[in-house]
Amino acid sequence: MAKQEDFFKKVVSHAKEYGFIFPSSEVYDGLSAIYDYGQNGVELKNNIKAYWWKAMVQMHENIVGLDSAIFMHPTVWKASGHVDAFNDPLIDNKDSKKRYRADVLLEDYCAKLEDKAEKEIEKAKKRFGESFDQAQFEATNPRVVEYREKQKSILARMAKSLDANDLEDVKTLIEELEIADPETGSKNWTEVRQFNLMFGTKLGAAAESAMDLYLRPETAQGIFINFSNVQKTSRQKLPFGIAQIGKAFRNEIIARQFIFRMREFEQMEMQFFVPPGTELAFYEEWKEKRYKWHLALGLGAENYRFHDHEKLAHYANAAADIEYKFPFGFKELEGIHSRTDFDLSAHEKHSGRKIQYFDPERNESYVPYVVETSVGLDRMFLAVFSTCLKDEVLEDGSERTVLALPPALAPVKAAILPLIKKDGLPELAEKIFNDLRFDFNIISEEKDTIGKRYRRQDAIGTPYCITVDHDSLQDNTVTLRERDSMKQERVAISDLKNIIDEKVNFRTLLSKV
Repeated sequence: MAKQEDFFKKVVSHAKEYGFIFPSSEVYDGLSAIYDYGQNGVELKNNIKAYWWKAMVQMHENIVGLDSAIFMHPTVWKASGHVDAFNDPLIDNKDSKKRYRADVLLEDYCAKLEDKAEKEIEKAKKRFGESFDQAQFEATNPRVVEYREKQKSILARMAKSLDANDLEDVKTLIEELEIADPETGSKNWTEVRQFNLMFGTKLGAAAESAMDLYLRPETAQGIFINFSNVQKTSRQKLPFGIAQIGKAFRNEIIARQFIFRMREFEQMEMQFFVPPGTELAFYEEWKEKRYKWHLALGLGAENYRFHDHEKLAHYANAAADIEYKFPFGFKELEGIHSRTDFDLSAHEKHSGRKIQYFDPERNESYVPYVVETSVGLDRMFLAVFSTCLKDEVLEDGSERTVLALPPALAPVKAAILPLIKKDGLPELAEKIFNDLRFDFNIISEEKDTIGKRYRRQDAIGTPYCITVDHDSLQDNTVTLRERDSMKQERVAISDLKNIIDEKVNFRTLLSKV
């Protein structure tokens, strides 16, 4: 555990030192759980967006995009259920004065049980070697079975209690399990109470006539209220989807773990509209598609798992999370939900306007059902960044820190490095820079030794370094160094564009999806 915590501190430190993420308003001591993306962070973030958008919209003829407003009519949130039901169970520790989500305390307790089960499995793997039958071991080992049955029992009871709004039993469960304040060890808890997560604001020039509004807590409702507009103007037939990337805001009880849980965050969502009765088949299809999208990044299949929801939201008839193994354990990365017709029907009722689809094959109008895929962009950033950050010991005994990002996502695609700052090398480097900048985000660096410049580019994830030396002036070749292998080769300046493009374009990723 201490090793994981140390690594997570390194992730946070590296992100700031190399221009990926800064605490917001840091000159004024910052704001809790609010962050700014620096010069390299914004490039990585935009590349993750581009990968999602290309895979979701560009590669599907029946999915189109949308960018809806952050401010929406307040009745939108009444219809969606957010005004009445968008709550988290809040609990305070009387001694430490710390505030927590009661469900997260219970989920973290269950995560520790799973860690114990995984340790038993790992010990058995080492003991039995190649003959190890993991499935049989997990089904028959008393400790593993006990840990997992206890998890299941706790989560089922929590889901039942929250569904019934039995907050007293939630507290009782915390006390029965002797769950302590993670920071102080105190078990002196208050009662559990509900806390609405929406930020309120006002619209209007005068206070007495201003309308109460909310900062949107999700982007999905902007898609639902535009369903008819998009369907009619795009002339799409069911099944079809609407995709959107945008900011959302939640007044989290406790925001923690760097950019994993923030009060201002960004979502990449797609709502897929289907005929009633077909939603569960499409739900399974989108689970598979989204899993393949993640795997294409090459971060390791062992870092992903599906988690089916014990407690379904009021709008869903099926729901699962794709969980990712962050430095602090498996946590939700993406949600896939079968939302039924709840949202469109609710907006139809509250607006008094017909929100339906005429199906020429069925010769009838109906409210479509919806399958949702929703991935947190900031969480996706953290998953990629933390997994790709590595310390390596080289053959000569030296060490380097490398951010081994998928090349298509790298903030900088190539760095042009004149060997020295004279003899015409900077001028040739500038010419190469000006030729390549139309196609790639590249930089040119002259400061420090070539070795130090290589290390700096490794640390920000640059796939290629292009060294311009005296031979370059004679034969129009340069030394091309590849980040992961550190292999160096002489290539013609005229070939640089094609070599870099083959490595860094999105085609490689998209072909796997």
